[in-house]
Amino acid sequence: MDIGGTKVAGALVDSDGAMTATTRRPTPRGADGDTVFAAVAEVVAELAQSPLWASAVRCGIGSAGPVDTARGTVSPVNIGAWRGFPVQARVEAELARHGARIPTVLAGDGVAMTAAEHWLGAARGHANALCMVVSTGVGGGLVLNNQLHPGPTGNAGHIGHISVAFDGEPCACGGRGCVESLASGTAIAAWALAQGWVPAGDATAAGVAAAAAAGDPVALAAFDRAGRALAAAIAATATLVETDIAVIGGGVAACGDTLFGPVRAHLASYATLSFVKDLQVVPAMLGTHAGLIGAAAAATMLLRS
Repeated sequence: MDIGGTKVAGALVDSDGAMTATTRRPTPRGADGDTVFAAVAEVVAELAQSPLWASAVRCGIGSAGPVDTARGTVSPVNIGAWRGFPVQARVEAELARHGARIPTVLAGDGVAMTAAEHWLGAARGHANALCMVVSTGVGGGLVLNNQLHPGPTGNAGHIGHISVAFDGEPCACGGRGCVESLASGTAIAAWALAQGWVPAGDATAAGVAAAAAAGDPVALAAFDRAGRALAAAIAATATLVETDIAVIGGGVAACGDTLFGPVRAHLASYATLSFVKDLQVVPAMLGTHAGLIGAAAAATMLLRS
């Protein structure tokens, strides 16, 4: 299951990562919590019609966060009706109602993306990896010694709220100088506009990226600033836990070298110790499939028995 602010998706995923019986519903807007969950229930019901349903052995639930995997609850920023919503227990009950009494695990969307990229994507073959989603916000997850490392509440690896500017501007989380407040798509666009950038229609980070590709100096500076923040956080993480690769996905990463060029250029200034100087930064490979594949991968990695 992949639950986000715009859609609820589900699939049956086999041991090779192939998806079958995929289905999705729009996430209800302006509705109460039960109405939102009704879309989840519809996805489960449709999957249960597959002839492969009886073969299901575990269920992964990837959700927008914040999550609390210890309690099985979610409070997604982009699903206002869910605050401390017991999504894991509700999904388990729905599965059982359709004859699938199987273990479930809840993972934040950054952790699910990490599991996906380690299983089948850009981090495959790396025992220690940081994977990131750079989009409206900045999230992430860790693989350490080939094990997914979600932490006690499922939020380990949330690189978006590492502070890289101790006297920086306040972040929405309450901290200061967080990566997300400097390098998210929202932050890139806001900074460019504040510096006098005049959008040619699209005032989002995608518009800033297009302007940067055309040589606009303010747009280039906006991505350089974001790349520097990401490089500092990636180097700090690698220094702390000795990751050797950083995988970046999400909508902002889709602009390619406009983002990756500054990240790699600045990384050399931060990743200087011998055990991190060969750190790689690469784009994610799985794109829109990362949520569902990642939920399945998280279930496999965290529910081995």
